[in-house]
Amino acid sequence: MDNNKFPLPLSILSGRLAICRLKKEAQIPKWAGDSKRFLSVTRTEDALSIVCEEGIVPSGVRSEKGWRAIKIEGDLGFSLTGVLVSLLNPLAEAKISVFAISTYNTDYVLVKEGKLREAIEALSGFF
Repeated sequence: MDNNKFPLPLSILSGRLAICRLKKEAQIPKWAGDSKRFLSVTRTEDALSIVCEEGIVPSGVRSEKGWRAIKIEGDLGFSLTGVLVSLLNPLAEAKISVFAISTYNTDYVLVKEGKLREAIEALSGFF
């Protein structure tokens, strides 16, 4: 999929996000439910990961703060292929680290706030 054929526009969510790591046996903490704009919770056999607004993360929680989210607007059907890679390739070429999250409807690519301008430039054909 090249830039000229990308099916859906991108937007940048307001606010900064944090990526948190809790022990694999941890319960989903009450504070995570305070996230009003963005919340992603993933449990694996290794850890409980929470992505949420950075302002609600209590001190002492292992987290990486200062992430910004780029959202693919619209619903992505499950048969649509190559969408995420079409965003990740230009970001990789620009040497921008990402944290990707997929939902039932769409995908999000998180980049550190200090790299947001570079990410926008790398993805300029998508906006």
